[in-house]
Order: sequence, then structure tokens, then C-alpha cells
Amino acid sequence: MNKSLSPSPNRAVAWWLLTGAGMIMIQVLIGGITRLTESGLSITEWKPITGILPPIGDLAWQSEFDKYKQTDQFRYLHSDFLLSDFKFIFFWEWFHRFWARLLGIVFIIGFAWFIWKKKFKREMIIPLIILFLLGALQGAIGWIMVKSGLVPEKYFVGHVELATHFVAALILLVYTLWFALRMLVPEQQIVRYASLKKFTVLLMLLLFVQLVYGGFMAGLKAATIAPTWPTINGEWFPASLFNTRGVENYINNPFMVQFIHRGIAYLFVILIVAWFIKARKAVAAPWLSKTRALPLLLVLVQVLLGILTVLYSPSVNALVWLGVLHQFTAMLLLVSLVWMLYLVKK
Repeated sequence: MNKSLSPSPNRAVAWWLLTGAGMIMIQVLIGGITRLTESGLSITEWKPITGILPPIGDLAWQSEFDKYKQTDQFRYLHSDFLLSDFKFIFFWEWFHRFWARLLGIVFIIGFAWFIWKKKFKREMIIPLIILFLLGALQGAIGWIMVKSGLVPEKYFVGHVELATHFVAALILLVYTLWFALRMLVPEQQIVRYASLKKFTVLLMLLLFVQLVYGGFMAGLKAATIAPTWPTINGEWFPASLFNTRGVENYINNPFMVQFIHRGIAYLFVILIVAWFIKARKAVAAPWLSKTRALPLLLVLVQVLLGILTVLYSPSVNALVWLGVLHQFTAMLLLVSLVWMLYLVKK
């Protein structure tokens, strides 16, 4: 998407896309709550049409509860659940799916409206098709993720599938946001600074690796196995870092996952500070000049929330809300870097 679109004639389309980007961020947050409240396996079937409504009546609720009772999560973790407990976790999974449907409706209705009003330019068609394909792919990945937890001896969705679902949502967010910026940012706001552009790309790539490990952290509940800081259960390099051999150790070992997640965070802070110093040297257009401190501020907040999430992870309620705030700030950090990446050209 190198070719810029004219900002003014397509402003309504851009705001439609930004609305979608905002809804994607809300969807990711709802997904975080769903995971941290262990709600993801409460709905065991995929019903694209009829599933838009929650169960109505006692018989319908009991039927859904009986289906959940067939999962190993219920048998081994939540066998003491009453119907009221089930309704709580059911709500978050249902709301997560409902919001995904609503997001799809917003995109489809907007697309139909702008087609009718002839607002789309020819060069928009392929990016819009890609956008819809990414949305459909995200829905498919979500169901694959749920199915990964509906097998014998699995109590939660797979952490690799969870991270894939999370990162796919962020790719959809970035793509949608970038598409909107092409129609909103005037050419005079773009700064030519090749080395800063390369630096920003590096930060984006490192952030995506960190977000993958954030998904692993959530999926493995890795914060709870070492709720200490700055050490990991009193040690800087505990022997438990190498409980498993080979590549699996860096994916499945919760101690190693937390160690890597912490390490990348420290490295990222150092790099963001260096990036900010470099960005200050640029002869910046107004928008870059006014917003270049955002990544630095957000990464400091993000690290603080990460530390608090680990320290308070033994508390279920604290883990849910601190974890979601941590995730929200990560998305804001990602958005800020996308913004910076767009404002700087080679």
C-alpha cells in the first residue's frame, strides 16, 4: 500500500475504517477478559446465525450447561459450578462472538453504503477485499482456537492457537488503521528520514514478537508461576528456565516464556528511548512533532502494568483487570508505532 489516497474526498470512508479499528480493539479486550475468566470453552458449538442470541428460557440454558459438562475443563476444574456460575462465563464468550458479528455487520453495511454512494475509488477495491479476507480468516482462527480446548485432557484453549488468534487480530487492526491513514494524512505531514523509518520498522517487528509472547503468557498463565519482580521466584536465571529441551522450551515452558517476555520488555524500553532521542533530531512536521513522545510514554506505562500484573497475578480479579489494562496499553503502543511509521518515509 505505497500509493497514497487523496485525504479529502475519502474522509467518510476513513472514519468508517477507524470505527472498525476501534471495534477491533474492543474485541481484543473482550477476548482478553474471556481468556482470563476461563470463559472460552463455555460455548461448545459454532452457530453463525442462531448463536447471535443467548439461550432463552430455563431449558435452553440447561441444554447449554449440559454441553459444557462434557468438557474436561468442567470435569476437572469447574465440577462445582452451578448454573449461575456457568451463565457468567457463558456471557463473556457469547459477548466476544456477538461483538465479532457486530463488527462484521458494521463493515458490510458500510461497504454497501459506500458502494451505493460511489465513494470507493478503483485503487481501494483490492485493499478492501484483503480486509474482508483478513476478517474472515480471523473468525476461522478463533473457532480453531476454541476447538483446541474441546479435546480430552485439555482444560483451556491452546496457548499457541490463542497467540495466533491474538496476533491475527492485531494484523487486522494494523491493516485497517493503515488503510484509513492513507486517506486522512496530508502529504505535508510526512517527514523524510530514512534511518528513523528503518528504526521504526525494527521496533514494530520486535513488538510483534513481544505480543506473541504476551499471548503465550496468557495462554500458559505464566504470570502465576512466578509472581515476583525483578527476579523470578528469587532467582535471576532459575534452573526451571530449561525444564524442556529444544524449541518447545521456548514455547511451552512457562518459566522461559515469562523470562523472554520480561527480557524483550527491558530491551524494548531501551530501544524506544533511543528512538525518541533520534526522532527529536528530525525536522518534524507538526503531527510528528506533537506525537513523537507517545511511544515512550506508553511503553513506560506498559512496563509498569506488566510488573503489577505479574505481582498481583495470584489474585484472580486483579489478574483479569490488570491483564486487560496491560493488553490495552500494548495495543495503544502498537497503534502509536503504526502512526509514527506512516508519518516517516525513506
